[in-house]
Amino acid sequence: MMDDQNSLKPPEVLQHIKVDTAALGFQMASEPLTGALLRTLAATKPAGRFLELGTGTGVSTAWLLDGMDEASHLISVENDADCIAVAKQYLGNDHRVSFHTEDAAVLLATLPKQQFDFIFADTWAGKYTHLEDTLQLLKPGGLYVIDDMLPQSSGPEGHAAKVLKLIAALENNAALVLTKMKWSSGIIIAACVESHSKL
Repeated sequence: MMDDQNSLKPPEVLQHIKVDTAALGFQMASEPLTGALLRTLAATKPAGRFLELGTGTGVSTAWLLDGMDEASHLISVENDADCIAVAKQYLGNDHRVSFHTEDAAVLLATLPKQQFDFIFADTWAGKYTHLEDTLQLLKPGGLYVIDDMLPQSSGPEGHAAKVLKLIAALENNAALVLTKMKWSSGIIIAACVESHSKL
């Protein structure tokens, strides 16, 4: 049956993460449909290098790890110590992930010579600020994925205008092939088709 909500088969650890997420009152976790898409896209990058900007409590992290193979590695960063503590509690023993408790902009400043196959930007830095710095980290053929592009009830003031500016910047980047999806919370998938030096 073609039902996008049917048989998502979320990672088992998510049930525990969600309980602790609710206890914290954190309301910005990725939606299940977004998570399922992240898992599928992650599975296309064997032995891949992954970067997640905005761990939150580890909901999207769990989906990414569920799609990654054993030779892949994920760097995930979050500036909220309480949120990332949940992710570390349930996912910290996975050898494929390294957690960083700091602002994503600070981490990005340490990565200029690194290259990633997959970047999921789910916080301010990497989307609305430091966009070019982030895109420079993409390998040719790499994927840049963002969500929350549709109006959000819990979004900050001015979010809609920033979304429009971000979309325009991505659309005008000749090194990217873009798909905009009015689905889940609003997804954009961008593939790098040129050397990162041209981004």
